[in-house]
Amino acid sequence: MTNCIAVGLGGFIGATLRYLIGLIPVCETTLFPVKTFFINIAGCIAIALVAMLASKGSISNPKFILFLKTGICGGFTTFSTFALESATLMKSGHPKVAFLYMLLSILVGVGAIFITEFVCFGTSESLFENTHPQ
Repeated sequence: MTNCIAVGLGGFIGATLRYLIGLIPVCETTLFPVKTFFINIAGCIAIALVAMLASKGSISNPKFILFLKTGICGGFTTFSTFALESATLMKSGHPKVAFLYMLLSILVGVGAIFITEFVCFGTSESLFENTHPQ
Protein backbone atom coordinates (compact mmCIF):
# COMPACT_ATOMS: atom_id res chain seq x y z
CA MET A 1 0.00 0.00 0.00
CA THR A 2 2.82 2.42 0.75
CA ASN A 3 4.20 1.78 -2.75
CA CYS A 4 0.88 2.91 -4.20
CA ILE A 5 0.98 6.06 -2.09
CA ALA A 6 4.56 6.78 -3.18
CA VAL A 7 3.64 6.36 -6.85
CA GLY A 8 0.44 8.38 -6.45
CA LEU A 9 2.16 11.30 -4.74
CA GLY A 10 4.95 11.28 -7.30
CA GLY A 11 2.44 11.01 -10.12
CA PHE A 12 0.59 14.05 -8.76
CA ILE A 13 3.81 16.07 -8.77
CA GLY A 14 4.86 14.87 -12.23
CA ALA A 15 1.45 15.41 -13.79
CA THR A 16 1.18 18.88 -12.25
CA LEU A 17 4.61 19.82 -13.60
CA ARG A 18 3.61 18.51 -17.03
CA TYR A 19 0.40 20.56 -16.93
CA LEU A 20 2.24 23.73 -15.88
CA ILE A 21 4.80 23.33 -18.66
CA GLY A 22 1.89 22.90 -21.07
CA LEU A 23 0.68 26.36 -20.05
CA ILE A 24 3.93 28.04 -21.12
CA PRO A 25 3.10 30.12 -24.19
CA VAL A 26 5.13 28.91 -27.14
CA CYS A 27 4.69 30.25 -30.63
CA GLU A 28 4.14 26.95 -32.40
CA THR A 29 4.08 27.84 -36.07
CA THR A 30 4.73 24.26 -37.17
CA LEU A 31 2.82 21.03 -36.83
CA PHE A 32 5.63 19.57 -34.71
CA PRO A 33 4.46 19.16 -31.08
CA VAL A 34 7.29 21.15 -29.46
CA LYS A 35 6.07 21.11 -25.85
CA THR A 36 5.41 17.37 -25.78
CA PHE A 37 8.78 16.71 -27.41
CA PHE A 38 10.52 18.85 -24.76
CA ILE A 39 8.66 17.14 -21.92
CA ASN A 40 9.54 13.68 -23.22
CA ILE A 41 13.24 14.56 -23.52
CA ALA A 42 13.30 16.25 -20.10
CA GLY A 43 11.61 13.14 -18.67
CA CYS A 44 14.29 10.94 -20.26
CA ILE A 45 17.00 13.06 -18.64
CA ALA A 46 15.24 12.97 -15.26
CA ILE A 47 14.72 9.21 -15.27
CA ALA A 48 18.34 8.71 -16.39
CA LEU A 49 19.56 10.73 -13.41
CA VAL A 50 17.38 8.75 -10.99
CA ALA A 51 18.48 5.42 -12.50
CA MET A 52 22.15 6.40 -12.33
CA LEU A 53 21.93 7.68 -8.77
CA ALA A 54 20.12 4.50 -7.75
CA SER A 55 22.69 2.27 -9.47
CA LYS A 56 25.54 4.13 -7.72
CA GLY A 57 23.84 3.75 -4.34
CA SER A 58 23.22 7.48 -3.92
CA ILE A 59 19.52 6.70 -3.71
CA SER A 60 19.00 3.42 -1.89
CA ASN A 61 15.43 3.54 -0.59
CA PRO A 62 13.31 1.45 -3.02
CA LYS A 63 10.15 3.42 -2.16
CA PHE A 64 11.90 6.71 -2.92
CA ILE A 65 13.16 5.31 -6.24
CA LEU A 66 9.59 4.20 -7.01
CA PHE A 67 8.33 7.68 -6.06
CA LEU A 68 10.84 9.33 -8.41
CA LYS A 69 10.83 6.94 -11.39
CA THR A 70 7.30 5.56 -11.57
CA GLY A 71 5.63 8.47 -9.79
CA ILE A 72 7.21 11.75 -10.81
CA CYS A 73 8.76 10.66 -14.10
CA GLY A 74 5.74 8.55 -15.02
CA GLY A 75 3.35 11.40 -14.29
CA PHE A 76 5.56 13.95 -16.04
CA THR A 77 6.42 12.24 -19.29
CA THR A 78 3.83 12.16 -21.96
CA PHE A 79 4.36 9.07 -24.01
CA SER A 80 0.63 8.47 -24.33
CA THR A 81 0.23 12.01 -25.61
CA PHE A 82 3.16 11.37 -27.96
CA ALA A 83 1.38 8.34 -29.41
CA LEU A 84 -1.91 10.20 -29.77
CA GLU A 85 -0.27 13.20 -31.44
CA SER A 86 1.64 10.91 -33.81
CA ALA A 87 -1.53 9.09 -34.81
CA THR A 88 -3.41 12.38 -35.21
CA LEU A 89 -0.68 13.78 -37.47
CA MET A 90 -0.83 10.65 -39.62
CA LYS A 91 -4.64 10.65 -39.79
CA SER A 92 -4.69 14.34 -40.71
CA GLY A 93 -2.48 13.78 -43.73
CA HIS A 94 0.93 14.65 -42.28
CA PRO A 95 2.78 11.32 -42.21
CA LYS A 96 6.21 12.90 -42.80
CA VAL A 97 5.85 15.19 -39.80
CA ALA A 98 4.55 12.25 -37.74
CA PHE A 99 7.52 10.09 -38.75
CA LEU A 100 10.01 12.88 -38.00
CA TYR A 101 8.40 13.48 -34.61
CA MET A 102 8.46 9.77 -33.70
CA LEU A 103 12.01 9.25 -34.93
CA LEU A 104 13.44 12.32 -33.18
CA SER A 105 11.59 11.58 -29.94
CA ILE A 106 13.04 8.08 -29.77
CA LEU A 107 16.56 8.88 -30.96
CA VAL A 108 17.00 12.08 -28.96
CA GLY A 109 15.33 10.54 -25.89
CA VAL A 110 17.60 7.49 -25.85
CA GLY A 111 20.58 9.69 -26.71
CA ALA A 112 19.70 11.96 -23.78
CA ILE A 113 19.95 8.98 -21.43
CA PHE A 114 23.48 8.13 -22.58
CA ILE A 115 24.65 11.75 -22.78
CA THR A 116 23.29 12.48 -19.29
CA GLU A 117 25.09 9.44 -17.88
CA PHE A 118 28.34 10.42 -19.61
CA VAL A 119 28.16 14.09 -18.58
CA CYS A 120 27.29 13.31 -14.96
CA PHE A 121 29.45 10.27 -14.39
CA GLY A 122 31.89 10.11 -17.32
CA THR A 123 30.86 6.54 -18.03
CA SER A 124 28.58 4.52 -20.22
CA GLU A 125 27.95 1.70 -17.74
CA SER A 126 24.56 0.10 -17.77
CA LEU A 127 21.83 2.27 -16.31
CA PHE A 128 19.62 -0.63 -15.59
CA GLU A 129 21.49 -2.64 -13.00
CA ASN A 130 19.48 -2.81 -9.76
CA THR A 131 17.35 0.22 -10.63
CA HIS A 132 13.94 -1.41 -11.10
CA PRO A 133 12.21 -1.72 -7.72
CA GLN A 134 9.01 -3.71 -7.88
